Amino acid sequence: MGVCLVLILLAWNLVRLWSTAAAVAMSVVVALLPPIAAIVANWAEDR
Repeated sequence: MGVCLVLILLAWNLVRLWSTAAAVAMSVVVALLPPIAAIVANWAEDR
């Protein structure tokens, strides 16, 4: 979760100065990280 927070802060405080599209792309990736992490963490629980 800390990585997500750092990436969001970097995207909207630093990266957006050069490229808004890159900041939006970073935000999309950050939004997808927690659900993917939860799926990977629980992958073998039912097997």
